[in-house]
Amino acid sequence: MKRALSIAALLLALVLTLTGCHGTRSLSAFTLPDAFDETKQYEVVFWAKNDTNKTQTAIYQGAIEDFEKLYPNIAVTMRLYTNYSDIYNDVITNLATGTTPDVCVTYPDHIATYLTGENTVVPLDTFWDDARYGLGGSEVRFDAPAKDEIIPEYLEEGKIGDHVYALPFMRSTEACYINKTYVEALGYEVPDVLTWDFIWAVSEAAAQKNEDGTFKLNGQKVMIPFIYKSTDNMMIQYLKQCGAPYSTDAGEVELFSDETRAFLYEIASHARTGAFSTFQISSYPANFLNAGQCVFAVDSTAGSTWMGPDAPLSDISADKIVDFEVTVRPVPQVNPDDMKMISQGPSICLFNKADTGRTLAAWLFAQYLLSDDVQISYAETEGYVPVTSRAQGSAGYQAYLSAGGADNQLHYSVKIQATRLLLDHTADTFVTPVFNGSASVRSAAGQLIEGVVKAERRKQTVDDQSIDKLYADTAALYHLDQIGAESGDARDKGGDLGPLPGTAKALLTGLLLIWLAMGAYLLAGAISRKCNAKSMKSD
Repeated sequence: MKRALSIAALLLALVLTLTGCHGTRSLSAFTLPDAFDETKQYEVVFWAKNDTNKTQTAIYQGAIEDFEKLYPNIAVTMRLYTNYSDIYNDVITNLATGTTPDVCVTYPDHIATYLTGENTVVPLDTFWDDARYGLGGSEVRFDAPAKDEIIPEYLEEGKIGDHVYALPFMRSTEACYINKTYVEALGYEVPDVLTWDFIWAVSEAAAQKNEDGTFKLNGQKVMIPFIYKSTDNMMIQYLKQCGAPYSTDAGEVELFSDETRAFLYEIASHARTGAFSTFQISSYPANFLNAGQCVFAVDSTAGSTWMGPDAPLSDISADKIVDFEVTVRPVPQVNPDDMKMISQGPSICLFNKADTGRTLAAWLFAQYLLSDDVQISYAETEGYVPVTSRAQGSAGYQAYLSAGGADNQLHYSVKIQATRLLLDHTADTFVTPVFNGSASVRSAAGQLIEGVVKAERRKQTVDDQSIDKLYADTAALYHLDQIGAESGDARDKGGDLGPLPGTAKALLTGLLLIWLAMGAYLLAGAISRKCNAKSMKSD
């Protein structure tokens, strides 16, 4: 019994560590030290995302080595993840124990949740105006960009409340990769700016079949004319283009509107004919595009190296690839004269530590990631765009762009087209409001599209009643009823960090089982004593 009580007490202590402190250990607000102590050794833990791209890994490793030569007393330890969701989950888990990384490549939506703990993320405007260690400061040992050299639209994305908590690292947007050969075979010409009406019309034409069940356009048994990779972006961009509500800066969810319902009906009608599908339902758009089984594939500009018959990256065998002319356009628009494209891409945030010197070391490394060599090298790996005007205007980067089509590797023409698309339309990009729970609203936007497409594929009715149910189910799935005005001041008051990590859930379950076992033990003992008492009385 004593052993059981000891185990229960230990479990309770661990649970309280992960739940009662499901924000962060108490830390004071960061203050910039008077000077950087170069006699002290610092370890900076750096978490980043990489899709097994060896070139990108080499760029990170090279940047770390070069930085450590400049600052011998700083050692950077890198941990790579395959997706941003895993980074997010690990940060949430580690917030309670104060074992977050020092520098993290992440998204502002995620940072908004990290901020619900007290003093968890460092406001970067604490640093950058400092004459010594700020952006381009006098004590910085490399040629760092000044604040006014960061593209203003990208810098604004990291602002949450009254402070900037994220520095842009790379930027991308979405693009429509088009089989121009197929479009022209159907009797159409690709316009400079696609409209939704154009996309739907061509997609329906491409969905026509022969009597034997093959498709008229490609002679194959498979054809999905229009495939969208990120349905959350699809919904968000459409609502922005038509001036419809999505969410407010205060965290009010306005997604479930009449405009959303009308768009869902439109999507459902084209899913019914087989003219439209999504990545979650069918697979990567690039696979269908390269096999001649898709006309319009919407994906990130950072995915451009996978698109087209000559793409340097491909998930399908060479014998499945069909030759065609590929061209790149912005995502379809409601009004071609008032374009709206989402701005996306990874950002950099810094986590607060008790040792302010360590945080300053992390800030110096974060700045180094914005230096020209790192920015240009990383941007050249895919269809990303450097976040500083200096890197974008450099002779080396301009030479890289000018050599588009010279080869199918570094200067792959589709990648250069995608890059130029964002460079030419930076002023047309937008970002969504960021608050605690904004990541859930984003996921819910995509879930609505996935829901109606799945329903049509299952031959289920899509009507007002089913959409009402979809609204309710989606709101419940992402706990949208818990997101609202409270999100606006969560950073000031502290708040819920969302679902408990798996470790906390496991410990809670273990604690419950221990107490149940203890209860059963005590009950069994009581019954045994009662039976013994009766036996003695009868004797």
